[in-house]
Amino acid sequence: MDFDGLSVDQAPPISAPLRFFLTAPLFAILAGILILFSDAVTLSSRYSVETIVITHAITIGFLGFVMLGALVQMLPVLAGVRIAKVGIVSKISYVFLLFGTLFMIFGLWFDISKITLLASFFLLCGFLILIISMLLAFRGVVHVTASIRAMITGLFFALIITLMGAHLLASYGVGKFSALHHVFANVHSVWAIFGFAGILIIGVAFHILPMFYVAPRFKRFCKKSVVMLITTGLILWLFLNLFFDFYSTIAKIWIALFFWAFATTVYLKLNARRRKVSDVTVWYWRSAAIFMTLGTFAWSINDFLDEKYIVIVSILIGGGFIFSIMSGMLYKIVPFLVWFHLNAKGYMSIPTMNDMIDKRLSKSQFILFILSLIGFILSFFIPSLLSVFAITFILSMAVLEYNIVSAVLIYYKTLKRKPDFDMSMFTMKAEN
Repeated sequence: MDFDGLSVDQAPPISAPLRFFLTAPLFAILAGILILFSDAVTLSSRYSVETIVITHAITIGFLGFVMLGALVQMLPVLAGVRIAKVGIVSKISYVFLLFGTLFMIFGLWFDISKITLLASFFLLCGFLILIISMLLAFRGVVHVTASIRAMITGLFFALIITLMGAHLLASYGVGKFSALHHVFANVHSVWAIFGFAGILIIGVAFHILPMFYVAPRFKRFCKKSVVMLITTGLILWLFLNLFFDFYSTIAKIWIALFFWAFATTVYLKLNARRRKVSDVTVWYWRSAAIFMTLGTFAWSINDFLDEKYIVIVSILIGGGFIFSIMSGMLYKIVPFLVWFHLNAKGYMSIPTMNDMIDKRLSKSQFILFILSLIGFILSFFIPSLLSVFAITFILSMAVLEYNIVSAVLIYYKTLKRKPDFDMSMFTMKAEN
């Protein structure tokens, strides 16, 4: 791996990101259980309460927890900045987000307005605490890289969608909806997918692909302009959506074009990587590129079909692209964290990153996940299949949780048995 440009000495305590990573698959399992007991026809409507609950169990509970956990780890390492009191901040934010997500799921599912209102407050606090802390941390950045620009941009989008999301959720709590409720919901979802998650993934890819996969570095134009062009497209889409809705498809095609270009670039760079060994994380990145290509095409033409297939678009982009990359990142980041923190303590007898997770189990989890995505799309046309693929999704997420826990247990078991130290580390520190 290429660790050039990493500020590993500023890494946060391992517990800060791990609590987010360990919780994320549990919310995905919960989403799978809710799908299992739902009706496929009801879930085909994006505005049904069941669809909203399941969507946010995945987007906040899984994707949000993984992205925030990754940011807690990556900001100090990739950007070289410290989040003030990161241990306390991440813990408080985690508690708010954990209970806020649970309150949202059960408040909406069982139509309990007080719990739904409480969820709005908890989620608002949880996201704002961490997002604002991260944005404030960037004040100390001297050298602004492409990855840092993407992170800052993504966090600003996250700030906006958090405020919008709290408003939308509170509307369900009080039972009053503004005339622009569906417009806000549409902006909230598009900016969450492309503005926050999409731009964040692009920024992280600039560094992760060359570092973990020894892939060719991204071209200067891509690193300098793509995030700006996508941001311009999202703002243009908002303007057209509000005032000239008939022409909003133009902006959608603009946004889709650059995400398709990014997906294609990722696929090509993985093929050109110098380290040709393939693992499940490469499969996840490649499948993500394919799903994003299909998803952007479907999203671009969906306006001409009266948004009839918006659920399929969501599965392709939200599930196939974002979920795939988040899963792949977990398989890389968690073993890296365990290895790095044990190595930093001077332990010698520790497994390599590649040996911390059973490769057969990770491949089985990947197959179950991809099968579930394809099955969910088929269920849109054949509703009776939904329960079958809900089960494969639950199994996939259960295996993912097991794999993550297995790697984390290596860390705590190693601390407990205290293997031999590499005394040279302490010698170097004494000489300094």
